[in-house]
Amino acid sequence: MQRPLHDTTVLVTGAGSGIGRLLALGAAARGARVVLWDLDGPAADAVASEITAAGPTASGLTSSEEGDVRALAQTVDVTDADAVRAAAREAEATLGPVDVVVNNAGVVTGERLTEATDEQIRRTYEVNALAPYWVTRAVLPGMLERRRGLVVTIASLAGMVGVSQQTDYSGSKHAAVGFTDSLRNELHELGSPVGTLLVCPYYISTGMFEGVTSRFSAVLPILEPEDVARRVLDAMESGRERLVLPGHVVPALAARALPVRVGDAALRLMGVQESMRGFTGRR
Repeated sequence: MQRPLHDTTVLVTGAGSGIGRLLALGAAARGARVVLWDLDGPAADAVASEITAAGPTASGLTSSEEGDVRALAQTVDVTDADAVRAAAREAEATLGPVDVVVNNAGVVTGERLTEATDEQIRRTYEVNALAPYWVTRAVLPGMLERRRGLVVTIASLAGMVGVSQQTDYSGSKHAAVGFTDSLRNELHELGSPVGTLLVCPYYISTGMFEGVTSRFSAVLPILEPEDVARRVLDAMESGRERLVLPGHVVPALAARALPVRVGDAALRLMGVQESMRGFTGRR
């Protein structure tokens, strides 16, 4: 099912930087009204200002729409279910019902299990795994009632395979994958046309995974954020249900069906398990 973004309301979490910022800007350029949520309020405000400065021509609007509010920035802690519900009500009162929600907010510690603190592990799960529940539950009832909408979850290839120094991150992204797969089937059982899109990229050069390496960059390249954002937006509009980046690694995911030692050896050979050794993250 084609889902053009023009004249829709798109909510993006973690929209103040990285992929979230690019998705917000890209959605606006395709004619959407955009709700930008971020814990860093000034960062979200700055992106909203970029959208406003781009003007109606860049977003494909007609002159009659020039007076419309095109972007709304809100300071939101997506781990706080009450705050999420309140912000969603305010956003929909300002820009109209949310048609597309993008669960993009994410954090990573890069610590080994014995070195991560209790607070770090808990925070990783609250942002990466639980927040998509609170955010989606805040807007999904309206989508079901209107019989249209799309729930996008930015997970990770680490949600499909386990990676050293990512016991919290990989585990939380496995949860995000399971969340989306189960929600897709729930919607099907309900006979609802509301769709889902699961996005599982390799490392993206946004700074979040600063210091990671790729042994075979031709096979597993560090992805460029602009290209990832464009591909995600294209997938949203085309009605895709799963996007793995780079796409040619999909057959390699079958390694999980191999005996454990064989599958693990294959991932080590590709350099996946040593990719985090130089991790420093965003400073």
